[in-house]
Amino acid sequence: MSTERRPLPIRSESRSQIETSSQVDVVADQLLDMYLDPRAREMQHIGSYELPSEHQVESIVEQCRALLYPGYAGPDVDRGSPTALRDVIRARVIELRLALHRQVYRAAHHKRQQALGSADLECVECASKADTITERFVAHLPELRRQVTLDLHAAYESDPAATGVDEILFCYPGSYAITVYRMAHALLREGAVIIPRIMTEVAHRRTGVDIHPGAEIGESFFIDHGTGVVIGETTLIGKRVRIYQGVTLGALSVPQGETRPTPGHRRHPTLEDDVVIYANATILGGETVIGAGSVIGGNAFVTASVPPGARVPGSARTQR
Repeated sequence: MSTERRPLPIRSESRSQIETSSQVDVVADQLLDMYLDPRAREMQHIGSYELPSEHQVESIVEQCRALLYPGYAGPDVDRGSPTALRDVIRARVIELRLALHRQVYRAAHHKRQQALGSADLECVECASKADTITERFVAHLPELRRQVTLDLHAAYESDPAATGVDEILFCYPGSYAITVYRMAHALLREGAVIIPRIMTEVAHRRTGVDIHPGAEIGESFFIDHGTGVVIGETTLIGKRVRIYQGVTLGALSVPQGETRPTPGHRRHPTLEDDVVIYANATILGGETVIGAGSVIGGNAFVTASVPPGARVPGSARTQR
């Protein structure tokens, strides 16, 4: 018996394979033409400077949480002396500062190049700006710790189902979203662009709670359950406010043909101290003020101001 190995027969491409290859070529050519169209520049970023990384920003969120809630977020913290613990804190702060600076710089650089209509690979001015923003944010970490402590205790005091602050840290989506908002808001106030919004979108995807980092929210804030909550950019919220799932603090729609409002222009409502908003209520408009101590019932629709201490029943329509 011969042991000579015979070459395998070469199979010709099937008709379906040829058609598939041809279709791929057509799609590739069409997309290439779209990419090369000067009108499409804002939708793509090819062969240029580095953009912010969503993955890295998500990692920065967890690095911040590890500094705010050591042991509950991030790597475990070994038992040791205060000196050893200080070394751990210091190392984590340095790691956070380096990662945050890189993303803040990329975002500032991107926005500057957009404004100039250029694509320079480096920007000294942007690097200096990122230095300042990063250092100020890091210096704000102790104040962030104070703020989130008040939020956690508000959650515990407001929800009899909570067995302790530990359960809130492990399980409560509203508290997670509020913590990320506090970080993002602090970063936005220092002048960072894009990164604060990516941070709150990380929380949005994880929890279903959408808080714009530009909103102003007072201390001891609590969101129960959380799913479907929307808090718009220019919302003002006082102290000790509680809201429930599905609540929208939004803007009235801009009629067709009218000028688009400038960012930061008041479009969202004001909630004064000690307000409670129950599930699925909708409150709209930059001139709408919910007075201190008011309670808005579930499914209410409110576009007009409510006096302090008012009780708006569920499913009510309070409009201008």
